[in-house]
Amino acid sequence: MAAADPLPHDRGFKLWSASDGPSRLLLGSIDRWTSAMLADDGVDMPLMSMDESVTAKIITRESGIVSGTAAVDHMLQIWAGKLSISWVSNDGRQINAGDEIAQIQGPREMVLMMERSILNVLGFLSGITTEAKKWSTIAPKQIACTRKTTWGLLDKWAVSLGGGLTHRLSKDDALMIKENDLATIHPDLEAHSSRIAKFLGGVDFAQCGAFLEIEVRDEKEAIVAAFTWSERRMKEDLPKLVVMLDNFSAERCKLIVDELTEMGLREHVLIEASGGITLSGLEEWRQCGVDVLSTSEINRGTKPLDLSMLIVDN
Repeated sequence: MAAADPLPHDRGFKLWSASDGPSRLLLGSIDRWTSAMLADDGVDMPLMSMDESVTAKIITRESGIVSGTAAVDHMLQIWAGKLSISWVSNDGRQINAGDEIAQIQGPREMVLMMERSILNVLGFLSGITTEAKKWSTIAPKQIACTRKTTWGLLDKWAVSLGGGLTHRLSKDDALMIKENDLATIHPDLEAHSSRIAKFLGGVDFAQCGAFLEIEVRDEKEAIVAAFTWSERRMKEDLPKLVVMLDNFSAERCKLIVDELTEMGLREHVLIEASGGITLSGLEEWRQCGVDVLSTSEINRGTKPLDLSMLIVDN
């Protein structure tokens, strides 16, 4: 990994903190996703019940990292206020097969009505966090998820809890310029490298959000992007440009990093590799000299953690 300073791709602080819990931004996302989930299960108004009270416990059948307790708390507060939940393991906590995660108390009918949604939220998000931990252990502070998500910001929160980078939280959170963007911004120019140079030469960084990123498809485009930005940084107080090498091999990425270093351009850019990155080949990617490795493999299609709920007292 080349970068020593904190990477702008780490946006988890906007979602959650250990001291304050979920932010307003994350709570809004939790509210949208859990409301949709419950509506599909027939719950369209807060639940009411006068049933006898029961106690249930949530246990895990496999090892992993807990994620989603804050989401469950919010969901129950809004939709099942008579249920109380006591967490044995909170967000980010390592758990082993057979461990108890929480106890729930409240009306029997309400516990049964909320059971599947609670387990879905916890299982899905804990599965992502557990997977993210595997990746971030090999490539710490280097592996990032993308905007290819299943549950939007909840995916990114779960990745962050597992030690991964969130990347940009929305399209407006940071400016990423891709091939189609440049084709519409500068349709008068045929050469893509010319479009890159013209765009980077005139873009107002103050309007870019957390960082500015540009996608390149070959070595020439990478050099043009880095050179154009280096010229601006010589005159203006600007942060580094993020150059994304799209669908390059690890070996090819290393060659470009070495070439930019030899040309004196490496200090002006952060290099991100994306496409074709796998857990099995992560060690090679980690050592190829790029700053960020972005992939949707870390969160999309991840196996949920196997959890169950058992009523233990009524």
